Formats: sequence, structure tokens, C-alpha cells
Amino acid sequence: MEALKSGSDVLFILLGGIMVLAMHSGFAFLELGTVRKKSQVNALVKILTDFSVSTIAYFFVGYGIAYGIHFFSGAESLLQKNGFELTRFFFLLTFAAAIPAIVSGGIAERARFYPQLAATFLIVGFIYPFFESIAWNQAFGIQAWLKATYGEEFHDFAGSVVVHAMGGWIALPAVLLLGARYGRYTKEGRISAHPPSSIPFLALGAWILTVGWFGFNVMSAQTIDKISGLVAINSLMAMVGGTLVAMVAGKNDPGFVHNGPLAGLVAVCAGSDVMHPIGALLVGGVAGGLFVVMFTLTQNRWKIDDVLGVWPLHGLCGAWGGIAAGIFGSQALGGTGGVALMPQLLLTGMAIGIALIGSLVVYGVLKAVVGLRLDQEQEYNGADLAIHNITATPEREVNW
Repeated sequence: MEALKSGSDVLFILLGGIMVLAMHSGFAFLELGTVRKKSQVNALVKILTDFSVSTIAYFFVGYGIAYGIHFFSGAESLLQKNGFELTRFFFLLTFAAAIPAIVSGGIAERARFYPQLAATFLIVGFIYPFFESIAWNQAFGIQAWLKATYGEEFHDFAGSVVVHAMGGWIALPAVLLLGARYGRYTKEGRISAHPPSSIPFLALGAWILTVGWFGFNVMSAQTIDKISGLVAINSLMAMVGGTLVAMVAGKNDPGFVHNGPLAGLVAVCAGSDVMHPIGALLVGGVAGGLFVVMFTLTQNRWKIDDVLGVWPLHGLCGAWGGIAAGIFGSQALGGTGGVALMPQLLLTGMAIGIALIGSLVVYGVLKAVVGLRLDQEQEYNGADLAIHNITATPEREVNW
């Protein structure tokens, strides 16, 4: 029976890892559809290479920092419990690699290629696992202190704060240090619209992410005996709430409609195992509205050129999700209990602080030493030609 259980757990978490790995193609197509045509190839290449660099960083450095486990032993010892620890690494890697995939959308169209890969290694190897160890592995006694002080630990079932808020708040300094795309905002105060290059690809990316998210959330149980249908239905309700509110608030704009479900799913990750489905619907709805309002503010009033709106989508909706778990997870609002508001507020704030400081150090040093940004001519020609020497849709064929 023990062998059957360990084999079942490996299969369960492996399927979750595969579903979240598939989400990275969603990141790619969401970015491809949102950027201009001259940067579509770059969007695809960035997501794949960022994932590959993330794997190296997390395998050799980050996973050890987060969980104190390394893989520098013989394959025979790695096979214990059907290789469960290896598949757990794979599953958690797909979460870690979401951080640079999130950042990629914010800095799209004007970031240099290799400096971003260097940033990916440093973020996934050091910054992300530092907070991951605090939230998910009891590091530094912070969770124990929260439990002793407020009666409950910080609760983040599937990463509203650990993954999404961290990713969004890491992206913000990178976006600010890079500056807006050339021509986006004029000295006279005018704003040049850069509409999505392909709504069908944007929608495809959103759908892939949405479907994969049920692996992201449900499989966060990590063992099959802890699987919960409540997590699945709460994810569904938050997705629907985010979609409908974004549709109304965004006046049926297809970009907002397709980011709405993502906003709802970001927000429900933390409390998806403790909320009532009606609570999840409300949490997702607030997130959908929050994204529309804050995306519009950042782009139009504050003139922050966050191309995919990753700070409002992941940074703000992720922080809202962390706080919402402490509200809607309470038994008074139909939840299961086992959560408290103050731990949610404190560690959400800590995540934001670590993300901002870590990002400022990484991107600030890279900007000072090697530079982060394509030059004006390269950006005018597009990241595809400047970096990859080919466009997504070549306009002419060779003559032979």
C-alpha cells in the first residue's frame, strides 16, 4: 500500500507539473498577442529560454535555499518513494519559473536579451526562494512567531503572494528602470496607443493559462490524499467573477475580458482551499475590477509602460488574494477557518518589500554594469530583428 500511495503521489504531482508547464506556453501567447508584431518572436523565445535558465538556477541553487534539499547524490537515492522529491522539485520549479515569465510581459519590446536572462538566474536562484522558504518551509521562525502571536500562520495555498505578488512587484522596478517604449508618451502629454497585435493569440494565451491554473491550484495539495474539490470550484468561481467584472468595467474590451479570468485566478490561489465558493466569486470579481482600474491608471495617468499590466494583474491582485484569504477564509464568512487577517497582511507586506528590494538590486546593478535596454534604432526596428534577425511574418520570400 505504501508503494501504491507513493506512486500515486508522484503521478498526481507530475500531472500538476505538466499542467503548470503548459501554462508557460500561455504566458508566451498572451505576450505574443499583446505586443506589436515586430516583437512577437522575442516574446516566444524569451519565455522558453527564461524557463530553461530558471530550471538551472532552481535545481542547483534555489530549491536548496527554499527547502534545504539538494540533488547531489546518486540516482539510486533520488529514486526513494518513486522519485517523489524529484517530481516535487519539477512542480515547484514551474511555479518559480513563472516569476521571470511574469516580468517578461512588463518589460516587453525594449529589454535586452542576455541581461534579462542574467536577472532570471538571480531572481529564481536567490530572491524568490528566500521568501518561499519563509512562507512554505518555516524558515527563520517567522511562521512560528505569527502562530504564537496571532493564533494562525500565514496561509498561501497556491501562491497568490509567494508567486504572483512576488512576480508583479519584482517586475515594477524593472519596468521603471527601463522606462517607457519610445513614442509611447510624448513631451506634450499625448499617449500613443499600441494596440494588441493579435487578439486571437492573446485569447489563446489566456485560455491556456486558465485551463492550466486548475493544475496550479488543485495540485498544490502535492499529495493525492489532500486533494480538494473545493479548490477546483473556488478556482472556477473566481475565474468567472474576474471575467464578468472585467467585461463590465472594461466596457467589453477583449484585452480586459481575457485578462479578467487571470486576475480572478491570481487572487483566489491563496485561499482557494479555505473559502466558500461565493466568497471566491467575490474575491475574483474584486480582482477583475482592480485590474481594469489599475491598468488604466498606470498606463494613462501615471505613464508607466507596463506592457501586459503585470504589476496590476499579478502584483496587486496577488496581494489582494493574500489579504482576502484572511477575510473570506474565516468561518464567519462561510470559510473553513484556520486563517487570520494580521498574518496575511504582515507576510504580504514582507513579500512586497523583498520583491522591491531584490528587484532594485538586480536590475539596478545590471543597468549600471551592462545596460538593460535596446538602443533607439534597435527598438524602432523591433526586438525580433534586433535580437533574433527574423520577424514572425517575413514580408518577402527568397528568390531561389
